[in-house]
Amino acid sequence: MSVALEDDCRRSVAPADFAHAMRQLASGVSIITTDAGGIRVGVTATAVTSLSISPPSLIVCLNQNSSTGPLAAQSRCFAVNILAADQIDISERFAGKGRLKGEARFAHGSWFAGITGAPILSGALATLECEVEEVIARHTHAILIGRVVHTATLPRKASLAYWQGSYVAIDRDEDLLRLAEVSVPSAKHG
Repeated sequence: MSVALEDDCRRSVAPADFAHAMRQLASGVSIITTDAGGIRVGVTATAVTSLSISPPSLIVCLNQNSSTGPLAAQSRCFAVNILAADQIDISERFAGKGRLKGEARFAHGSWFAGITGAPILSGALATLECEVEEVIARHTHAILIGRVVHTATLPRKASLAYWQGSYVAIDRDEDLLRLAEVSVPSAKHG
């Protein structure tokens, strides 16, 4: 259910304040890829979330200036490549470091075509291949709703996240040990 607000009820914070607040939310880092008639494109994204378990579906939000969203809409498919902590260099390439675009972004890493034809990164923690169900343009971004048609995962490795403007590694085993060290009550009870 969607409710439109009256113009006089709309409020907004300053974009800088919003960006600062959102930097407090740690987000997984993914590369969103598609192949439209032999044209491979991809972009780094942190705005990826599950939508529904039945049917399995997810949401990806991409800047409308990115070529990935329109080409995913054209090809009707895309892949979400969830990055491991040791894949920062690939994340930066697809975020535009070095002003790389299009096919040049795929020069590093090992890539292959998935069942949908979308590029899949070997060594990604997980890949989710999707068929596009809907594209919704909203403000500066496009919301891609994808029905997941195939997944693949690797054995557990550290995950790449983005938090407070920097990359961070999240390693379940190491982080659980750190938490256990600081949360175990002292043996001294006086």
